[in-house]
Amino acid sequence: MRVATVQPFTVPADLSANIAEHARLLRNVEADLAVFPELSLTGLEFEALAADPGLWLTREDPRLAPLRDACRASGAHAVVGLPLMEDDRRYIGSLVLGPDGETFATYAKRNLHDSEEELFDAGERQVILDVGGRRLGLAICLDAANPDHSRELAEAGADVYVLSALFGDGQEQRLLDQVGVAAGHGMWVVLSQYSGKTGGMAAFGGSGVWKPGGAAEVRLGGEVSEWAYATITS
Repeated sequence: MRVATVQPFTVPADLSANIAEHARLLRNVEADLAVFPELSLTGLEFEALAADPGLWLTREDPRLAPLRDACRASGAHAVVGLPLMEDDRRYIGSLVLGPDGETFATYAKRNLHDSEEELFDAGERQVILDVGGRRLGLAICLDAANPDHSRELAEAGADVYVLSALFGDGQEQRLLDQVGVAAGHGMWVVLSQYSGKTGGMAAFGGSGVWKPGGAAEVRLGGEVSEWAYATITS
């Protein structure tokens, strides 16, 4: 399975601009799976999310149509970060679109920071997807700091840990440590995180793909709107 991790340019709290940029990137991706960062459609703009109900999205929101069209055009699955409304609850979510443009799955971040607990509900379930002959376990940012999260997914049969995140400047070692825990369970790790500022934090990029055991297969630098490709093998 060929995977792509991306560091998009995210305009703070501008859904239409970010959907358009995600769609542009997805139309040009050459992979079975494309992974975007945490809350990639809005950025981690909590004040804006608290003030504007129009920034929240449902799994079948018509505003996501450009992303669905782009997946159909490229034939890729996509993992997109969004503020998700589901069953009258508010989540830091991942929306997974299939190559036919349909909603394949959703995942809600299970492990929240204190500041996030004021605005979001915690997810209550692990999600494993079968894509291209691989079993993908979904994770969002602080999930990876809880060693039980990746362990549970590995024990349930996941062989790829798909992590959408934000790591700020000075957190390179934290990034490597968390990737290393998941890789230590024998999983590949696909990480997409930010470059530049979001929610008042500066991020350094460094998205990439790691092999089981922890060796880096490919990594990006600090550029935005850049892809890193890797082929996940047995």
